[in-house]
Amino acid sequence: MKLLHYTNMKLSALLFFLIGVWGVSFFLAIHYEITDETDDMLRNYRDVFVKKALQQPELLNVPYETTFDRYTIRPLTDEEAEEYESSWENTLLYFPEGDEHIPVRVYKSLFRASDDRFYELEISMSTLERDDMIETLCVYLFVLYVSLLLCSIIGNGWILKQSFRPLQKLLVWLDSIVPGKPIPEQHIKTQIVEFRQLNEATLSMSRRNLQAYEQQKQFIENASHELQTPLAVAQNKLELMAQQPGMTEKLLSDVAEIYTTLNRAVKLNKSLLLLSRIDNCQFQDVERVNISGLVVDLSDDFMEIYTDKHIVFSFEEKSVLWASMNENLSQVLVSNLLKNAFVHTPAHGTITVMTTSDTLSVMNTGEEPLDGERIFDRFYHSGKHAGAASSGLGLAIVKSICALYHIDVHYRFTTQHEFELKFAK
Repeated sequence: MKLLHYTNMKLSALLFFLIGVWGVSFFLAIHYEITDETDDMLRNYRDVFVKKALQQPELLNVPYETTFDRYTIRPLTDEEAEEYESSWENTLLYFPEGDEHIPVRVYKSLFRASDDRFYELEISMSTLERDDMIETLCVYLFVLYVSLLLCSIIGNGWILKQSFRPLQKLLVWLDSIVPGKPIPEQHIKTQIVEFRQLNEATLSMSRRNLQAYEQQKQFIENASHELQTPLAVAQNKLELMAQQPGMTEKLLSDVAEIYTTLNRAVKLNKSLLLLSRIDNCQFQDVERVNISGLVVDLSDDFMEIYTDKHIVFSFEEKSVLWASMNENLSQVLVSNLLKNAFVHTPAHGTITVMTTSDTLSVMNTGEEPLDGERIFDRFYHSGKHAGAASSGLGLAIVKSICALYHIDVHYRFTTQHEFELKFAK
């Protein structure tokens, strides 16, 4: 999630809560005030009626009732009067005139009339207008709540977008930096001190990284060159030594072993150089490569090299696999996978390669599974092939190339070894 959206979402959630609390509190306060005003009116009606009843005792026997207001009087015994408490109640009363139930607020209280007897006075007042007003208030309050929330979200989003614009430009600028190429100019103007400091820090860091990259690249190339030269000289001297007269079979055997060891050192040097160049992103050229075609071309070469093993090779092309990557690295990727399969497949075994629109699978027969957690480590050898001529860097190179182009690579063993590469769309 982008920082802009994350910040806006958090602020919106906070506003949603705060405005919601304010809206509920405001509604409860208004509701309390309206109810309190109704209760005050009922108390006033009660005082007025009691005063009239003291002056006009005949009112005690005449109930009063209109469409919206009424009162009733009920005599009480002395025992009931001692335990009596005034009460408030919201209820519905049926009015035959309109054949409907109307909400009312009922107030029951005790008073002593001029005949020294106790009476219960029940006064009812319609709250229809009050409920209509509260309903209207709720509607307007909801509209106000939604309007405030939307305006706050939109306003916060616009302000945050303007504030984070220098950061967006900085991210675009960082994405345009290519290892080994000059750093593009940075034209990002902002009044925010933190963003200015961030711009200066990233520019300084990019310059240091470019300098370190160039130094590392030069060191790798120099080291490789300095190693290749003495190794090549040593191989040439061994070849000349083997051609000297008087060489015994024992000496020729020793020379052959030394030559083989030097040849492994040459291959190891080249592989390490390739790994370093991959890790330092020195393969910048990208084009669409036909992986399926590479499998066909390279498998023919490996079949000739390992013809003495009588391996049964099959290629199943469910769909042509195209990949956007460096052409040289694509050849190294496919070549290392196929070579690994041919080297570790026993005689008269089978190798099956399958491609779809986004996957490459290489399967070969084998007796026991490999260590899935270490198989892509540098210089890893399985127990059976620990003494083989392999440098142990083939699958490590495969892993580095896959990491460079965001290709998911997996190894599993069921009845045979299988390497599956999942290419990004």
